[in-house]
Amino acid sequence: MKSILKKIFYYSFLVFAFLFVQTNSFAQCAMCRASVENNVSNGDTSIGAGLNNGILYLFIMPYLMAAVIGFFWYRAAKKKKAKLALR
Repeated sequence: MKSILKKIFYYSFLVFAFLFVQTNSFAQCAMCRASVENNVSNGDTSIGAGLNNGILYLFIMPYLMAAVIGFFWYRAAKKKKAKLALR
């Protein structure tokens, strides 16, 4: 029972860390950077943060999808192995 609680705590901590911990980064492509610089020169400074968040969101999604697919694949393989062991 303790190992299950440890695993639940560990995985919930990982989910919390990946979803709610933010780091500052300035990852922008050349077009996005030009757009931000143009808006800043015109006096609008609010677009930069939204652009950075959007870029980071697009960066994370393929890895998240691969992790979810891998998890379900692992779970199905584990169930299949357990089913074969019962025979």
